[in-house]
Amino acid sequence: MNKLVADQADGLRRMLAPTHARVVAVAGLGQGAGSTTAAMNLGVALTLQGRNVLLLDEHCPTVGSACEVWDIDPLGNLADVASQRLTLDGAEVKAACGVHVLPAPHGAVNGADGEIDPRKFWHDGVVIVDAAFDAEGRLSALAQGADDLLLVLQPHPASITAAYAGIKRLHHAHGLKQMRFLVNGAADAVAARQIMSNLAHAASRYLALLLQPAGWVRFDPLVADAWRLKKTIVEAFPASHAAVDFRRIAGEMDRWPWRTAEPLQAVA
Repeated sequence: MNKLVADQADGLRRMLAPTHARVVAVAGLGQGAGSTTAAMNLGVALTLQGRNVLLLDEHCPTVGSACEVWDIDPLGNLADVASQRLTLDGAEVKAACGVHVLPAPHGAVNGADGEIDPRKFWHDGVVIVDAAFDAEGRLSALAQGADDLLLVLQPHPASITAAYAGIKRLHHAHGLKQMRFLVNGAADAVAARQIMSNLAHAASRYLALLLQPAGWVRFDPLVADAWRLKKTIVEAFPASHAAVDFRRIAGEMDRWPWRTAEPLQAVA
């Protein structure tokens, strides 16, 4: 398919979408990849760009989750909203940065979280799913059903190896044929580009998988300082290298072609 046809097909999908909301699932490949950091920073960056952002926190209430870092305590979760026990306004909390946060634990509706479509109550803006893997390393149906799956990895040999294994596992477990990935903590642009090129080539050659680079975020010691302040680096140090990179990636998200719809794989 040439670029013109691809752009036209993407435009048609957007026109026929039931809402203008875009759902992006962010998941980490390898320990310490920084997926929650990425999800939160992208959420803040999008909010600063005037977007309405809802972050669905699959890690809550664990240490290091968005709810814990921002020190917020929502009254309900995604299942409460889906079952109409609570309204969205009654369940979620708006963090000081402007991002709305709602816990979304795995299997919140007796394992039927695949029936929960956040587009039904978040009609405009962006929904970010801070995705957690289950014990078998699979994604929730909520994350599987996102318009984009953004995988986060570190630029170290062990992390890259673990990332490729994780990509292969997701491909076989869920039948996913298209994913995006972000290199987090890159030393320089040249190394990041090489990693992205190598991973995309390997995925295409050995898995017949379209693995699309979403960019990179430079290593920045201020990330840890921001975390201690209970903030993201985009909030606390907006002029820092990492903050600039997160804002750049957030600004490019509207131009990402939407992922081709794929049938959900059952989550046991």
